[in-house]
Amino acid sequence: MRMMLLASAAAIAVAGCNSEPPELDAEDSAALTENGEADASAMDAGEDAAPAADEADGMADMDAGMDGEMAGETGDGMESGMAQNAETLTTAPVVQVSDTAPAETGAPNVDYVEPAFDGQTRAPKPAVTHAWTIEPVADGLDSPWGFEFLPSGAMLVTEKAGTMHVVQPDGTVSAPIGGVPEVDNRDQGGLLDVALSPDFASDRMVYFTFSEPRGEGENGTSVARGRLENGQLNDVEVIFQQQPGWASTKHFGSRIVFAPDGTLYVGLGERSNNPPRDRAQDPQDHIGTVVRLNPDGSVPEDNPFADGAEGAPEVWAYGLRNIQAAALHPETDALWTIEHGPRGGDEVNTPEAGKTYGWPTITYGQNYDGSTMGEGIAQQEGMEQPVYYWDPVIAPSGMTFYDGEVFPEWRGDIFVGGLATMRVSRLVLDGDRVIAEEWLEAPSRVRDVKTGPDGAIYLALEAADEQIVRIVPDQSGGQ
Repeated sequence: MRMMLLASAAAIAVAGCNSEPPELDAEDSAALTENGEADASAMDAGEDAAPAADEADGMADMDAGMDGEMAGETGDGMESGMAQNAETLTTAPVVQVSDTAPAETGAPNVDYVEPAFDGQTRAPKPAVTHAWTIEPVADGLDSPWGFEFLPSGAMLVTEKAGTMHVVQPDGTVSAPIGGVPEVDNRDQGGLLDVALSPDFASDRMVYFTFSEPRGEGENGTSVARGRLENGQLNDVEVIFQQQPGWASTKHFGSRIVFAPDGTLYVGLGERSNNPPRDRAQDPQDHIGTVVRLNPDGSVPEDNPFADGAEGAPEVWAYGLRNIQAAALHPETDALWTIEHGPRGGDEVNTPEAGKTYGWPTITYGQNYDGSTMGEGIAQQEGMEQPVYYWDPVIAPSGMTFYDGEVFPEWRGDIFVGGLATMRVSRLVLDGDRVIAEEWLEAPSRVRDVKTGPDGAIYLALEAADEQIVRIVPDQSGGQ
């Protein structure tokens, strides 16, 4: 596996954090919409388009991968591998940034709406960062979509086409795990996010979301769970189905986040088409919502619409477009989500019980043909504002609140992947406000982001090779 070294944070700080993503040639440029997804000529105004074509896949030996993972779960084998990695990650050098002007200098797509408050968009660069570089972890994957760290330090990785693998710390990729149900992987659909039960050490339950075929061309996002045993998901059951199903290949969401009380949040999309896009303002179904479930898929008694009188019992919050990132705040345990906007208006939200976040009535974006979305407004009484938004968009996907030790100046900050920008955006927080944004360039489209047990930041990339990489300290200080 070749070594890949990108510019350190020091070099970026000096050379300019507002550097643009790599230019596209004419053919590629014409094939990309503002949210970084490949365009479709028959696309209606306001729709996203299909993701870029999958890269060629590769597989490693099943026995070596799964046997190592199982050994790691019992305290042997892989734990020592991660410890060895952790020993090499000493604290990253601190870098002072002289130019703290906002990184984003491009013209916004929408010039007829104003931010609701100062700092809601185009935050300045932070004054302090760390020197960093990127090194490869694994290749041989086919469009990884989500991943989660196992107790052994290995990773459980989903591939959009409908397969799941265990990736060892040394980069070994297992053969596909059995038991994954059929997925509708057309366009933006497929096998999506993955999460471990809070009691995984004892119950070995794996939760995952996928685009479930519903017959007659319809589909919808579903949540399933199964027991991971000897390279197989056993006792697989679907515990939730987004309703209604729809004949659309777009905007499935989704991310899974477990709360401290054992319930799980699932972010869902509004399916792009109109209808049902307008139904995101009606909590009576699951279109454009966050749902909150018990581990068996039943409804928590304290959900805001638990009695079903004013909304679907599973719904936690609504008026959301296409959630692609979600995580709990490390201090407050509040849910934070990040969603794709249309042309402009990717949003960071903190969905609270029973509240609407405005889509499609209010938005900081516009239709892909440049026309206004609805009345062209971004604020309305009774609808919540995003904590932060981007225009132009970054096409966010995957996020983590950094809680590692090797980048102390980054602790508590959000790191969110960018599909269109091919970078990671670091958001510095003061309470629930974003006060600074830094850009960390990545080798390709970033699909998921996680803090690793070794303190590095791991990325899942849509790339031809080196699909899992990690951000580590650059002890040269970027010099």
